[in-house]
Amino acid sequence: MADTRPTLRVYKYPLRLDDEMRVTLHAGARVLTVQEQRGDPYVWALVDPTQPEVSRRFRLAGTGQDILWQENMYYRGTFQLRGGALVFHLFEYAEIER
Repeated sequence: MADTRPTLRVYKYPLRLDDEMRVTLHAGARVLTVQEQRGDPYVWALVDPTQPEVSRRFRLAGTGQDILWQENMYYRGTFQLRGGALVFHLFEYAEIER
């Protein structure tokens, strides 16, 4: 019997230091972590590379910054830049796929 499970991979996606941003990931990607690598922020996600790419919406907030909270926001992780001088928290807006 053939194995029908998808072959998954971990991919990384760059983040911009904007309050709100869209990131293109593969459909169904599961965010694993958000961290700094060589001074730049990235999201690592478990993906099925055969799936189409989709745009997902994120909110980045620095520690102490106001966040207009919405019930469809989910915490995805925290990362530091400049040796810990800057600390950011990443949230994702859950959106209904169209």
